[in-house]
Amino acid sequence: MGAHDPEIPEIPEIPDIEGLAAVARGELVREIDAEGVWAGEPLWREAFQAVPRHLFVPYYYVAGARGYERRWGQSPDPEARERWVRGAYEDVPLATRLRDGELLSSSSQPSLMARMLVALRVADGDRVLEIGAGTGYNAALLAHRLGDDDLVTTVDVDPEITESARRHLAAAGCRPAVVTGDGARGVPERAPFDRIIATCALPSVPRGWVAQCVAGARILTPVATGLLALTVRGGGCAEGRFLPSAAFFVPLRGVERAGAGDVGGVPFRALENELFQFLAELTRGVLSPREAYEVWEREGMPGRERYGVTVEKDGEWVWLDDREGPCVWPLPV
Repeated sequence: MGAHDPEIPEIPEIPDIEGLAAVARGELVREIDAEGVWAGEPLWREAFQAVPRHLFVPYYYVAGARGYERRWGQSPDPEARERWVRGAYEDVPLATRLRDGELLSSSSQPSLMARMLVALRVADGDRVLEIGAGTGYNAALLAHRLGDDDLVTTVDVDPEITESARRHLAAAGCRPAVVTGDGARGVPERAPFDRIIATCALPSVPRGWVAQCVAGARILTPVATGLLALTVRGGGCAEGRFLPSAAFFVPLRGVERAGAGDVGGVPFRALENELFQFLAELTRGVLSPREAYEVWEREGMPGRERYGVTVEKDGEWVWLDDREGPCVWPLPV
């Protein structure tokens, strides 16, 4: 029989996963390069070029017309495996854990991760705590940048997530400390920290984080739909402003994330303005949606960068432009 006899089934060609991954990783790095994200921070570029994201997402889910499609690296279909590895290096967030249709965990959009890591302002020798272990990919990037696994601690409340993060990190040759626990409490046994980065949304800043930092430390955390960068002053106090861009994250487990609430009486065009909704969420329970809208309109429709937060031992405050100015409200906890 000939080589192409129709009675002999063709064996599908197995894709060169590592080769595909290297090419796709280079394309991702060039895409982030084009956005100017890590100008002046070449060590982060090196980390994204070196750390294999596909090892941290052995499977993930892609939303489609019929719900979520599961892509996984062990599929018997070579084309499916190729779609999996190429998708792992697209500049998009990847859903990695679902329960009854609810998103429990994800791998964040790489360009957003790069922006956050640059904004964290990590220096050699810094001890870093990550809140929300996720797949372990962010911890691997931190460990690569710092060149010392022991300087990085990542924590998550879900033991299934921390166990899979450990496996992914080990597969990539990294062994930072992976702790199972309540991220809102920090990790006091690994303190003190020079940097804390959270990859889950919170309504306010846990005081324990501030207490576990050295003076001069930096905390970068999503609050509402913004990214808050705080500088720790010591004595349980910290202060800082929001970065200009929006950021949407899965809430810290156990924390219910409230939205703007009842919007009755607010002009419809305000509902379309995500910046008004940001203020309404920051001040929920303090300002009604109508009051939040009136402040936002009166103050010139401010962007996120005009808001700041002060953390002190007896409370937290969100303010517009100036902590000592007229627009200061308690931050709901």
